Amino acid sequence: MFGKKICRWGVLLAFFFMCSLVPAATHAARFKVLMVLGYGESAPWGKAIQKGAASVLAQTCKMQYFHMDTEEQPEAAREKAKEAHELYQKFQPDGVIAANDDAQSFFVVPYLAGKVRTPVMFCAIRKGPEAYGYPVSNVSGILERYHIAESLAFAQQLLPSVRTFGLIQKDSDSGRAVLKQIYRESDHYAASFADFKLPNTLEQAVTMTEMLRSQCDILFTLSMEGIYDDKDQPLTDADVLPVIAKVFGKPLVSGNAHNVTHGVLCAVAKSGQEQGKAAAEMLLKAMKGTPISKLPISQNRHGRRMVNTRVIKALDITPPEASLQGAELVEAGE
Repeated sequence: MFGKKICRWGVLLAFFFMCSLVPAATHAARFKVLMVLGYGESAPWGKAIQKGAASVLAQTCKMQYFHMDTEEQPEAAREKAKEAHELYQKFQPDGVIAANDDAQSFFVVPYLAGKVRTPVMFCAIRKGPEAYGYPVSNVSGILERYHIAESLAFAQQLLPSVRTFGLIQKDSDSGRAVLKQIYRESDHYAASFADFKLPNTLEQAVTMTEMLRSQCDILFTLSMEGIYDDKDQPLTDADVLPVIAKVFGKPLVSGNAHNVTHGVLCAVAKSGQEQGKAAAEMLLKAMKGTPISKLPISQNRHGRRMVNTRVIKALDITPPEASLQGAELVEAGE
């Protein structure tokens, strides 16, 4: 008799255990989300955005990813967007996240914006939302803005004598977008804006840096990636920024984390994870029924304060002790 009771209890426990798994399994696949990124699959910035989005959606959504890789293959952008749309039609997602400007220009605007009921959230776009006609009935998201004001203020904390800054940036849509941001915000900066240069080649960059050297105390840069050497080969920030730093002879400041390892003094760096997470949170609300009109366009807010300790030593800077509190200290470069 006692054995039979134990057996019955065992069967009941097993039954309740199996039942408890059913809602969890149903909940795990509640939504399907397609994430279209303009970056290549190995791009660190794209990976950071994916990680941020996954932190919100991975437990409740079935995810599909599509990489347009327009930075490496700009000529294939339209074809890649067409492939992304074909995946959208096949996958039939409940929501879409589209990361970077090319993903808007070639994919969202032609295929989804105002044309389907699927909610779409953008992130990592540098142009104004009006460039794409946003917001529309099914599209909202988070704008990417560099922490220029914060980076300049941080540089001034490390080196209180800073009064003026210049900009050097690769001549590109992104470079001009940064310049527009500076013009919009510069009245509120800790340092006065002196001048800017937008080179296409390393030779131009060196000449322009020599010109800026006499005009400003620090030089702000975000990316020189893709400018050409004398053999028409594209260069990376790791190739270019140490050269610029040596020619300028004074601190470089950035808004990108990876530049702090390439001869830049400091940065208040933007976060791809923040943007991916914010877009995912907005999308989840939309998929649960919140109207797009109740999900206004926002922009990234948080940054990482980073300092290259080798550059501090090389430039013989003695920063106030309080200015380093809470900052991430990086030791890299020459």
